[in-house]
Amino acid sequence: MERYREIISEFDAFLETLERPQPVTIRVNRLKAKPEQVAERLKQQGFDVKPLDWNEWILQVEGKDSVAKTLEHWLGWFYIQEASAATAVMALDPKPNEIILDMCASPGGKTTQMAELMENKGLVVANDTTPKRLRALLANLSRIGIVNTIVTQWDGRNYPELGLTFDKVLVDVPCSAEGRARENPELRQGANINFIRSISGTQKGLLRRALELVKPDGIVVYSTCTFAPEENEAVVAYAMQKVPSELLPIDLPFPHSLGLTEWQGREFGAEMKRCVRIYPHHLDSGGMFIAKLRRLP
Repeated sequence: MERYREIISEFDAFLETLERPQPVTIRVNRLKAKPEQVAERLKQQGFDVKPLDWNEWILQVEGKDSVAKTLEHWLGWFYIQEASAATAVMALDPKPNEIILDMCASPGGKTTQMAELMENKGLVVANDTTPKRLRALLANLSRIGIVNTIVTQWDGRNYPELGLTFDKVLVDVPCSAEGRARENPELRQGANINFIRSISGTQKGLLRRALELVKPDGIVVYSTCTFAPEENEAVVAYAMQKVPSELLPIDLPFPHSLGLTEWQGREFGAEMKRCVRIYPHHLDSGGMFIAKLRRLP
């Protein structure tokens, strides 16, 4: 992680947070339950539960046993999700009756979050690449009670037209996952630079295709759970050159950092400050990068 010392404020706090266990958080399924209802049931089973101050639907849960083993989990009352992971859908701001593509959907945390916010109205097209990943996605859609979603299997870089006009697209891409270093100690020294450079090519193809698929003036949110500028600002800058688009500001109700305007001598442009970087010490969670783009007519 030393390569990021100059771009991460409070770098020592960042490193200290990486060494601490990450709190377990759950997102209450608003189609089936309310936060106070879930909290009460879990407290009765010996869990300590507290809502996050920036989103009442996300609860931090501590207990001797795994919250995944509770009946409420199997009934689909909540989805176990990193607090930071919920922010990409918050930026997308899905609405009932919209048509939305989730280009890299498995295992379904963000897909189900979108469908819940849409009140199960409209359409979510949830896509992923392999049968194994699709099985996890389908299981979670069923458990949460999602009925406005269809599932497709394509390489998102070559996603077909399908005859649909997408209002919004979420592109939560495969990445080097440095933001999950608290759960994977092997990443605490940073990801392999060769892998970072390799996966960035895939990411560029995915974001470019998302911008091609969304309607004019439609919204695309690009997100990763890594810190590497090669996978974040560089990918966004590339896609904006290929498909006319602009970055929109993202309003999030908690501390975060702005996107980088340059990295190692490469200029990305002042507009990249509209992107968001979330580091583990901001939310006591994982790391995220989010960019919100509007396709120009």
